[in-house]
Amino acid sequence: MTFAVRLAVFYGAIFLVIGSFLPFFPVWLDAQHLSAGEIGIILASPLFVRILVTPIVAFAADHSGDRRRFVIALASGALLMSLLYIPSSSFWTILAVTIGFALFWVSIMPLTETIAMSGVRLDGLDYGHMRLWGSLSFIGVSVLGGLAIERAGPSAALAMFIVAVAFVVVSAFALPKPTGKGRLKAAIDQPRVRARDALALLKSPLFLLLLLTTSTVQGSHAFYYAFATLHWRAIGIPATTIGLLWAAGVVAEIALFAISRRIVSAVGPVRLIGVAALAAVVRWSVMAFDPPLAILVPVQLLHGLTFGAAHLGALHFISQAIPEDRAATAQGLYAAVTAGIAMGTGMLIAGPLYAQMGGRGYLVMAFVAAFSVLAAWLLRARWQGGEILSVTVRT
Repeated sequence: MTFAVRLAVFYGAIFLVIGSFLPFFPVWLDAQHLSAGEIGIILASPLFVRILVTPIVAFAADHSGDRRRFVIALASGALLMSLLYIPSSSFWTILAVTIGFALFWVSIMPLTETIAMSGVRLDGLDYGHMRLWGSLSFIGVSVLGGLAIERAGPSAALAMFIVAVAFVVVSAFALPKPTGKGRLKAAIDQPRVRARDALALLKSPLFLLLLLTTSTVQGSHAFYYAFATLHWRAIGIPATTIGLLWAAGVVAEIALFAISRRIVSAVGPVRLIGVAALAAVVRWSVMAFDPPLAILVPVQLLHGLTFGAAHLGALHFISQAIPEDRAATAQGLYAAVTAGIAMGTGMLIAGPLYAQMGGRGYLVMAFVAAFSVLAAWLLRARWQGGEILSVTVRT
């Protein structure tokens, strides 16, 4: 298999896990008789683990020069931890297993994104064409997951999740090895980065502004990720339809990824993030009022912008603005802040917010997304399009 095919397969495996977790894991948690607040805490816990663990793992992977080896080890540990969900039923045991699982899981995606974007940068590969296979995988498990839960009950959500993690382990061994010559070797086998090189990222005002911009727009998804499925069930939408609603959002994401190279070239990374923020304001404002399916489906298609455009913009900003030897570290910090601090805080807020406001809680997320619009405008005004850090020189 080629470099691009191996990455596409692994993206597909990762999104089997995500596609079984995001829409349906809250259903399994609800079946364990957990409260909305407890569900919010459990869903938030991996995001806070990411804050501490992912930057450390990412720097270690940069320093070692073999990111594939790290991915295999992390995936294997995640599988072992996922099996511990089977005997778990109380809040505290499920929380403990979730934290243990997160210690291994949360760094896999940033390392994979680093490998993929290095291939884009160094060998002209098309990131969108690799990544869209993950989105296709998400659609498949979303649709089939809804059917499985209707027929077998909430326990099917846990079974799908564990099987998906097992497939990640298998496909991790198919990732490109750090051998060979030329630019594709550079995409997976980087020179060792030093601690002071990595710390320079945290001293860069433009990189910090990127983190602020992306964390607010992506963090605004927290309420949706935590309680969309439960809220839709509460207002009478069948599980199969809910699976299709999740899939609809990812269809739009796939469409964006399919033409991502042209979109990024025409619009630019920072403008893409700004478009995502504006779309998020519209999306959450409409969803706060429980629109009928005729409106809800088009609103779900905005996911292609609210998540997809923001993610593409951030990855291409890092690819263009950060030297290659610090790419995984930058991805780790991006994941820690955006999907850690911002999303974790949002998840913690989401539980009490849903308990008090129900679907109206989306209005708070719309306000958060509006802040990202301003941050994106500031970033666009200050970034000139080149590298924001000097390339490391080793002697």
